Amino acid sequence: MEELIERVAQAAGIDQATARQSVAEILAFLQKEAPAEVVAEVMAKLPGAAELSATAGESSGGLLGALGGMMGGGLMGLAGKLQGLGLGMGEMQTIGREVLGYAREKAGEDAVGQIAGAIPGLSQLL
Repeated sequence: MEELIERVAQAAGIDQATARQSVAEILAFLQKEAPAEVVAEVMAKLPGAAELSATAGESSGGLLGALGGMMGGGLMGLAGKLQGLGLGMGEMQTIGREVLGYAREKAGEDAVGQIAGAIPGLSQLL
């Protein structure tokens, strides 16, 4: 996961701690919203992903993070959580592309395509 976190930090121009928490939130979101069997397959090919996703929510992100959590599920809820970490929409898109690109490299196009197809709006990040 350190390779992915470094890639995210570099691409989005953010610090390592924010990159780590952003990746954790995205992985936890995918576990919640995508088909369990496909996500399990992808997570198995990303050493440390399950442990990192378990840390999602540890940084409350203050009021914006709390509001994001109340926005419910889906991409809007995730966006609220990431906004609570101080990220803007452009940074969120960059981070999403990096995470999904990394997953595609490690787990393959088919698995990532199935995940993107199962979550409305996610395919816009591919």
